[in-house]
Amino acid sequence: MSERLYEKWFLGDSNQSLEQYYDFMNQAAETLETYFATGKSSFSGNTPSQVRAQLMTNFIDMGPEKGQNTETLFKHIGESILQNAVHVHHPACVAHLQCPPLIPAMAAEVLIAGMNQSLDSWDQSGAATIVEQEVVSWLCDLYQLPNGDGVFTTGGTQSNYMGLLLAREHISERLWNWNPRQKGMHPESHRLRILCSEEAHFTVQQSAAFLGLGEQSVVSISTDENYRLSITELEQKLDGLFQKDMLPFALFATAGTTDFGSIDPLPQMAELAHEYGLWFHVDAAYGGAVQLSEMYKGKIDGIQEADSITIDFHKQFYQPISSGVFLLKDQKNFQHLKLNADYLNPEEDEAEGIPNLVGKSVQTTRRFDALKLFLSLQSLGVNRLGSMVDTTIDLARQVAQLLVEDPYIQIEHEPELNAIVFRFSHAQVDDKGIDEINMKIHDELLRTGKAVIARTKVNGKAYLKLTLLNPNTTIDDIETLLQELKCIAFNLLEQQEGLLV
Repeated sequence: MSERLYEKWFLGDSNQSLEQYYDFMNQAAETLETYFATGKSSFSGNTPSQVRAQLMTNFIDMGPEKGQNTETLFKHIGESILQNAVHVHHPACVAHLQCPPLIPAMAAEVLIAGMNQSLDSWDQSGAATIVEQEVVSWLCDLYQLPNGDGVFTTGGTQSNYMGLLLAREHISERLWNWNPRQKGMHPESHRLRILCSEEAHFTVQQSAAFLGLGEQSVVSISTDENYRLSITELEQKLDGLFQKDMLPFALFATAGTTDFGSIDPLPQMAELAHEYGLWFHVDAAYGGAVQLSEMYKGKIDGIQEADSITIDFHKQFYQPISSGVFLLKDQKNFQHLKLNADYLNPEEDEAEGIPNLVGKSVQTTRRFDALKLFLSLQSLGVNRLGSMVDTTIDLARQVAQLLVEDPYIQIEHEPELNAIVFRFSHAQVDDKGIDEINMKIHDELLRTGKAVIARTKVNGKAYLKLTLLNPNTTIDDIETLLQELKCIAFNLLEQQEGLLV
């Protein structure tokens, strides 16, 4: 009997395989605990050059001819990588839409990696396909899409692209009986227009470019004082486009803008989309999780009228990156993506009822990410997940009140979800000086590892942002952060007297 030379390097039933598996898994768990989970700061504060130098000291060769000792290897990984990672579970890590992942979802990642299923065809996935189908069915019920369907994606960028892709296919067929996939763009396609808020995600322009429509096809609509799309201007822009012989075909709503967490007026937009015959896409990558909340789900009422929906689970469903879903109100619209390959999803499979999900995605090879959400839902239940969402929105309201009452803080908006945009302000410092102080606050908090907060610009002025996704962050944590923030600002004022006017 021939010897299996590499058996220990792959998961199997042999003793050497299982010994190697447990060795690596235990080392990984211990490294995560020692160098990451028990960290006392949100970031090491090291600069990119310092991190690179430390990495290259421990790993001189990225492709060594011979492997390292396992214990030494994980020690170096902990010192070079995990210690210099952003600690997303830390209560003062409040910069971006980057959540602390649920432990059940982390466990699911182990199963996903071990099974290594690919969701493009039944004969590469087996039960994984059924799990995704059932989770998608549950999601369609959650978002009130009785005839809907969906597919797991890498996140909002892919889901938004798919929404606009299907919108383009739908309008081309309806107006011109034209198939862009087969014939390329219709000669009149330069007239097509997408409408969205000026606060919509940059993937609207990106998708338009990739779809051959050009960024010029995107018409931005101004927002109100709460950074929600203006219905009045939307109506004006629609009328103006038709007068110019343009062809508006897609209305793109945002349920949770990146900076402000603002939610566009979905019911009114849905009515206009129906009136004008527009494809209605809702980007709820951020705000979609409020549907889990009995208290706040009314915030995204109208989402059930969307033709397509983007949801990111690696935001407020607390899933490890990457995990998202693209949902369709009418499952028949997936026909625009359908292709058959004899080696992958032959037409005979359809006749026999064999599910090959490749026909619903722009990906071929695709991870079993549905298992993460499935295991999280089964472990925690919807009520507990919804309670976590409630906790973060409630905290944002508390923090907003705290900021309003502080004479040295200028808050830019009332939070809709759990994002708050604000800045340090001082009556004796001009706008240029205030901008400089706020940028330095951000940098100093990161350098010291005391907090990771975001920076942004509003009307050209520098602002700071808290994204309070972590349900373990408390008002005490934020009060401490604000004290540190103001301490930095006042130190800067003392050091640079020229800032005072």
